[in-house]
Amino acid sequence: MIDVLVVEDDFMVARIHRGFVDSVEGFRVVGTADCGERALTAVAELQPDLVLLDLYLPDMFGLDVVPRLRDAGHDCDVMVISAAREAEAVRGAVRQGVVDYLLKPFDADDLKDRLERYSSRRSGLSAGTVSGQADVDRALGRVAAPTVAPTLPKGMSVETSELVERTLRAADGSLSAAECATRVGISRVSARRYLEHLTVTGQAEVSLRYGQAGRPERRYHWRVR
Repeated sequence: MIDVLVVEDDFMVARIHRGFVDSVEGFRVVGTADCGERALTAVAELQPDLVLLDLYLPDMFGLDVVPRLRDAGHDCDVMVISAAREAEAVRGAVRQGVVDYLLKPFDADDLKDRLERYSSRRSGLSAGTVSGQADVDRALGRVAAPTVAPTLPKGMSVETSELVERTLRAADGSLSAAECATRVGISRVSARRYLEHLTVTGQAEVSLRYGQAGRPERRYHWRVR
């Protein structure tokens, strides 16, 4: 079980993040902190494996927490979860050795994906030594460059992918999976699968639209080059 500390000054957001984490198998939230100083105290008391760290804290910038953790001898990993889009913030996070950087807003699936990848990298270093460079690359979150042209995931067709791509390109603004499905003539589940693939490959971007209740709606738009 991987113990997680959530550092977030908005208690409602912290509650949501806690629910997201607790829903991922192998993870549990052992505590929350609403500022940098309380985060330092909580790490000392709870000894978490992973800290989910917001950057806009009321008493200090979130990245200033990391060197203080190291100076105090804590070796927990840190994953940034923040609305901070400044390039310097991202560079600073890389310099501080954070394991991931997730931009707000996001949904449960976004965080689940990153936590599972973190768990995989962590388990790959459970042995006393690494077997080779591949283990090192996985631990650093690196993936070897493919030696052949990438193909579509199993069960996806080139023809449908092209239809979804053209539909998204032609859209005036963004589309939800349901809207794309109606225009293309496929199911919403299939449309979302193709749209998510376009997002993973960097051809599309996703944003969240919050309504009155329930999960936020994922909306996709073609990346302008």
